[in-house]
Order: sequence, then C-alpha cells, then structure tokens
Amino acid sequence: MSFPTPRNLVTPTDIRTQRAAPRPARTKSIIATREATLGSRLGRIDVAVASSCGTRHDVNEDAYSTFDGGAPVFVVADGVGGGALASRVSRELVARLHGQLDVGERDAEDIRDALLDADDEISRTIASHTDASGAATVALCSAIDPALSRWLIAWVGDCRIYRIGIGKTEEAQLLSRDDTYRNMDEPAPAGGSPDDPARMVGNGAVDDPNVCETTLAPGEMLVLCSDGVHKHATAGEIARLMREPHSLARRCGRLIERARADGSHDDATVLVVRRGKRDWSPIARMLIVGGTAAVLAGTLGWMISGYSAADAAAPSVSPQPVSTETQP
Repeated sequence: MSFPTPRNLVTPTDIRTQRAAPRPARTKSIIATREATLGSRLGRIDVAVASSCGTRHDVNEDAYSTFDGGAPVFVVADGVGGGALASRVSRELVARLHGQLDVGERDAEDIRDALLDADDEISRTIASHTDASGAATVALCSAIDPALSRWLIAWVGDCRIYRIGIGKTEEAQLLSRDDTYRNMDEPAPAGGSPDDPARMVGNGAVDDPNVCETTLAPGEMLVLCSDGVHKHATAGEIARLMREPHSLARRCGRLIERARADGSHDDATVLVVRRGKRDWSPIARMLIVGGTAAVLAGTLGWMISGYSAADAAAPSVSPQPVSTETQP
C-alpha cells in the first residue's frame, strides 16, 4: 500500500501545547461497549466498539460510530483542546461524516470532500461560540462493494487503522501513517513534541486528507483506535488480544485494559470491523428448491413424452364387421 505524499502545511494553532496541569488519576475508568452484525446476502460484518474516559479528566473527548445507520461507514475521532469543547468537536465530526457518507455509494473523493467540509464547518461552528481552539484527529473506514471485501480507509492526525489477518501469529498491520510533525518533516511549535499531530479536523489545517484502499478476506479485521490505545500497545499485542476467544466487544475492552495497565491516562477508543463468512444457507435453499422443481418438471415432461411416443408406436387396428347371418 502506498501512502499519500504529505503536504507542507503547518497547523495554525497547536492545541496540544495548551496543556493544563495534570490532575490525580482515577484508579479505574468505566469502559462502554457495544456491538452489532450488519450486512446482506452478499456479505456480512461484525462490528464492535469500546471506549473509556481518561483517568485524569471527567469528559470522554473521543467519539465513535454507534452502528445505528445502515451504511458500512465507521469512524473514531479524538477531540483535542480540552473538556467539553473537545468532546463537542469529536462528536460533531462523527455526526457530520455519517450525515454525508451514509447516503448512497461513496468513493475516495467523497470521503476527502466529507473531511474537508467537516473541517470548514466545525471551524466556523467553534468560531461562532468561542475564541478557544478546538479540533479532532480521526480515522474512518468504508466498504465500497456489496461483498464488503473492498474498503476505503482515511485518517487525519494520529488516530490509527490496523488490519489483522487470520494467521494466528501475524502482527497487526499498520495501514495508516500518523500525521505528526516528525512524519510530516515539520518543526513542532514551541512547547510541542515532534510526535504531536500536525493535522487536525476543525482548525483549518486539513489540506489533503489521507485516503487509501485495502481489502478484507473473510475473518480478517480492521481496527480503528485513538492514541490513548496505540501508544500503549504494540502491533503484536493488538493482534493477540483481538484474536482472543471472546466477543468482539470484550476483545476491544481487553485492549483498553492493556493500554491502562501500560500507563495510559488518555481517552481510549477501539472500534473493530470483522468481515464474516458468507451465509450460504439462503442460496443453498434456493438451489435445493430450484433443483427439485427442475427434476419434477423433467420427470413430468419425460412421462408425457413417453406416453405420447407409446401411443404413436402402437399399431392401429381397424374394426372388423361382425356377421349376423345364421346357418340354415
């Protein structure tokens, strides 16, 4: 997979340099989960998400798809800027992307346009309510064929997308590339880190969103996660935990628990999409019914043609007159 060429565009306002003094961490945070199965006769996917508020603040600034829509579009957003504003931005971003992408078919340009439109609209919304800065990083995936085997992935910032194969020992394959100052070959602003995101949606810094195409075989998974997860779990750990014999929602929760055990105090969100095996039962029933009907029709046709042939082959017998004369 080839990555898009980074553009030389410096983030106007680096929100993550506006850090408040850390508050004491809570010993435990609640992990919210949900899961669903979506699809049709041509394809099926199992989806699940788990999210947990950071242990040093009271509002979860991550947002994610809730599986209420029928379109195979899934989003994870990580709000930055702090508190209610960051939470509002991430939720508005997820809602705007679904509002624009859930209707009809979609291609790479549609996804780019949706991200650029969201950047403009959210920037205007924030400016109309406050002078404070707010933005979000984001990762999304969208199926583009009826069999749910071809997917477009997109991201801005440092939310990540992994693919997990069906091999038991394979590590998770990182499909995205963080839009950090280091990776963009740009200097970090004063007080910032080279590993801070240089691109975010909502502050007018999105020039060319990253969009790529990938494929999913039956049983393979796409994992979308915020940096509160991937900074505290290796690709091998992600793959191992997502292959455990639990429900998908429980696997996502276990991955967040692993990040917490490694010291993550940030908001943490994991969303997984697993392509299911095709359900052949409806097709099998159709074939059985169709085959039975064909056999019956063939048998009936053979019987009718057999009777007709027999009738045609039988010799015709002319009636003979019967004498009524009596002998003298």
